[in-house]
Amino acid sequence: MRSVGYRNSLPIDDPSALMDIELPKPTPTGRDLLVEVRAVSVNPVDTRMRAGFTPEAGQWNVLGWDAAGVVEEAGPLASLFKPGDEVFYAGALRRPGANAEFHLVDERIVGRKPRSLSWAEASALALTALTAWEALFDRLDVKKPAPSVSPSILITGGGGNVGSMAVQLARKLTDLTIIATASRPETQARAREMGAHHVIDHSKSLAAQVNALGVGAPGMVFSVSNTDQHLSEILELVAPQGRIAVADDPATLDIKFFKHKSISVHWVAMFTRSTFETADIQAQHALLNEVARLVDDGVIRTTLTETLGSINAANLRRAHQLVESGRLRGKIALEGFR
Repeated sequence: MRSVGYRNSLPIDDPSALMDIELPKPTPTGRDLLVEVRAVSVNPVDTRMRAGFTPEAGQWNVLGWDAAGVVEEAGPLASLFKPGDEVFYAGALRRPGANAEFHLVDERIVGRKPRSLSWAEASALALTALTAWEALFDRLDVKKPAPSVSPSILITGGGGNVGSMAVQLARKLTDLTIIATASRPETQARAREMGAHHVIDHSKSLAAQVNALGVGAPGMVFSVSNTDQHLSEILELVAPQGRIAVADDPATLDIKFFKHKSISVHWVAMFTRSTFETADIQAQHALLNEVARLVDDGVIRTTLTETLGSINAANLRRAHQLVESGRLRGKIALEGFR
């Protein structure tokens, strides 16, 4: 089967950083699905894995953690899907990725593809939706107000992919006042378009801008990116007994500074359930089905902004370059093996 992979961690401008290859078509066992991949989306996790993980000598590593496709075959223990079903999902870190014509994935982390979306639009949805949903509803528990505080939430990077999905979900599914951060005019406009009540500039003092809004201290913060840069400001502006969720990878996060305000801190790692096959792993199947329903009902929308063509090494190298630039506004997808 046609696939895209690499053997050595190289800069993305090196033609060998991602290469067109042929691999054997896998066979599903257990609760796996064999999915004919129709579209994939590229995320920062793809670029980090390519830059930081080298496979064993002579082996290929295949990336890709956002996909949409059609079930080709189901394993003997699979019960949630059947051949012909259209699906979307974000996959698992410890397994080969979806940059291949056929891909094995555990059905418990797979959802029904939204009927109203194209393959490319659906492929851009799963990872950001899972991350934002788990941050808001599983970690921050946003429907349980923090005591004696303003019913508001601060979402950093509200114009980015995870941030804009979190803004949508918080606006449509809660009564919270949403304060989003963005620094460029286009990302500020995107955060407002997605539903933020207030947008502030994260290149300036967050605490001063939040105080100037007059809405009170937020009881919850979802720090999507640049936590290192914003941590002191977040600690200043968050309400006592508030909750903070962190999605990025700060070099340090000294927990003692949260004690004075009794702030609870929650890590957000969307791959935890699939990596450890937790007892509640199938929650992601239910969650993605709910996301599909919300999309088809017109409540939320995909964050796809660009499709770069078919799935091949050259186009994936272009996608990785764009992700690594840090200047994207929305998701990038590739569709079909042609």
